[in-house]
Amino acid sequence: MAMALRRVPFKYFNLMLSRQYTSSTRVVSGISDELRSYHGKYLEQSEYIRWDNGGGIFHNSACIDHTALIENGAIVHSDCMIAKDVQIGSGTVVGPSTSIGESTKLGYNVVLSNCSVGQFCVIHHGVCIGQDGFGFFIDDKGQVVKKPQMLNVRIGDHVEIGANTCIDRGSWRDTVIGNFTKLDNLVQIGHNVIIGKCCIICGQSGIAGSATLGDYVVIGGRGAIKDHVEIASKVRLAANSCVTKNITAPGDYAGFPAIPAEEWRRQTVNMRLFSKKGRSLQ
Repeated sequence: MAMALRRVPFKYFNLMLSRQYTSSTRVVSGISDELRSYHGKYLEQSEYIRWDNGGGIFHNSACIDHTALIENGAIVHSDCMIAKDVQIGSGTVVGPSTSIGESTKLGYNVVLSNCSVGQFCVIHHGVCIGQDGFGFFIDDKGQVVKKPQMLNVRIGDHVEIGANTCIDRGSWRDTVIGNFTKLDNLVQIGHNVIIGKCCIICGQSGIAGSATLGDYVVIGGRGAIKDHVEIASKVRLAANSCVTKNITAPGDYAGFPAIPAEEWRRQTVNMRLFSKKGRSLQ
């Protein structure tokens, strides 16, 4: 699309992305006569068409249910599948071969690529899903080389993802978010992470690559999970805690490194008592 429209005057490109047509404008097969008259040869070269329900743009190979809403300024790329009653906000980009399930709502400026999203999900403004994970190594020449990131992200049903959260695509296995899981704003999910169903992850938390979380896991704000760590189902992690090794038993954990919460409380109290005793002796 960019190649076809690069030479088009900017005001005409804006016209294509907006619905502010004149009263004489007609739309035939998604493309207005007014646009054809201005730069018909460019539109003929382009495979993108305006979606009548909202004014966004879609590739002609995309499969989109007629009830879907694609708002002005949004774009749906090739071979995408958009199900019934999906809502796509302005400025959102749905990358090639992405699928979105029934009644899912995407906010403004969302970017989806290399992923599938289930039914009845809510994805808030600024979320990025399916970009490359952070994987590098040092080669024999001492140079930093990028590891291939070729797999996908799979989002389950009834998932809610907060604003500006990022979920990386997999490198050796798909990144997976289970059904009914809820992610707060500003959460980072690394590549190859698997999160079970009905998990709750609070804001500013980070889960490093290849970690595995069971079902009903709760992570407090600014929680951190080390890479390749496994966490059992029904674990609750206190805010500002960091998991550095596997957690195999359900329960409450806290601290850095994370330990059972009761033990962490005793350590904290003992440390305060020791500190007060030391000051009294000085």
